[in-house]
Amino acid sequence: MEAARLDGFLADRDAWRPTQCSIGKAMDVVGTRSAMLILREAYYGTTRFDHFAERVGITEAVAAARLRELTAEGLFERRPYKEPGQRTRHEYVLTDKGRDLLPAVLALMQWGDRYLQGERGGPLDLADDTNGEPVRVEVRSASGRQVPLEEIRVVPHFTEEQGRRAMRGA
Repeated sequence: MEAARLDGFLADRDAWRPTQCSIGKAMDVVGTRSAMLILREAYYGTTRFDHFAERVGITEAVAAARLRELTAEGLFERRPYKEPGQRTRHEYVLTDKGRDLLPAVLALMQWGDRYLQGERGGPLDLADDTNGEPVRVEVRSASGRQVPLEEIRVVPHFTEEQGRRAMRGA
C-alpha cells in the first residue's frame, strides 16, 4: 500500500486524533465550491463584487457571504474605489495570505484536468510568462527532488508529550 510514513507517537494512529489538523482548518476557510472559484477569479484578475458573482455563477447573496468570510480570514483586502458619478464601492484584492493559496488551487485544477476532463484534458494550460514553459504543481523536497507519496514521512512538530496533548485537543 502506498502511504506516507508516520513517525514517533504518530505511528500509533489509534492513540491520537488529528484535532489540530491544518487541512481541516484550511477547509474551514476555503472548503466551499464558491470560495475556491472566487479565488480562481481573483488569480485571473477579478476584483469587483459584481464580476465575482457573474463569473462564478453565484447569487449576489452567496458572493457577499463568501467575500465577507474570505476577507475576515485575511485572504482579501477590501479597497474603496469610486467611478465618476457613482457612489463609493469596494474591490477585493488578494493579500499575501490569499496569493499563498495559489499552489493548492492550481493542484486542484491539475487533478481535475487529469481525472475529470477526459482524454483531451482541461480547457486551459498554465505557462511561465517569461519563457513559455509549462507550469505544474508538484511535491518536491527542499533540494528539488520530486517526492512520491510512499517516500513522504510525517514527523511530529512537537515533543511527544506536547504532541499527544495537542492531538487529543487538550
